Amino acid sequence: MGGETPWSGNGPAEETCQVSQRQILLRPAAERDLEQQAQYIAGSSGVEAARRFYRAAEETCRLIAGRPGIGRPVPYRNPLLAETRMFRMKGFKSHLIFYRPTKNGVEIVRVIHGARDIEGLFEP
Repeated sequence: MGGETPWSGNGPAEETCQVSQRQILLRPAAERDLEQQAQYIAGSSGVEAARRFYRAAEETCRLIAGRPGIGRPVPYRNPLLAETRMFRMKGFKSHLIFYRPTKNGVEIVRVIHGARDIEGLFEP
């Protein structure tokens, strides 16, 4: 995949895109998650499957940006994670997108496979 994500480039550490006046802020950890998972999918299922993964991630993030309350709230002990919500990725139901609604859209915090120790990944 060459490190190319729908949001990647040589820009700032945090990538953004506009969705109908709603902004999607992709945190560096989420961008790394997407790249690592796409590389894994490319190796196990082929490059086209990895491309479908990226398209599904982008489509799901756009859906979330348009309807920030769609995800389920996730209560964590870490106060930095207040307001964090979770939504399953369309077409890749084992992958979870963790995000926070913002004034202008959403902040994508992580994109994690559901089999991982999710709470452990969010601990400080």
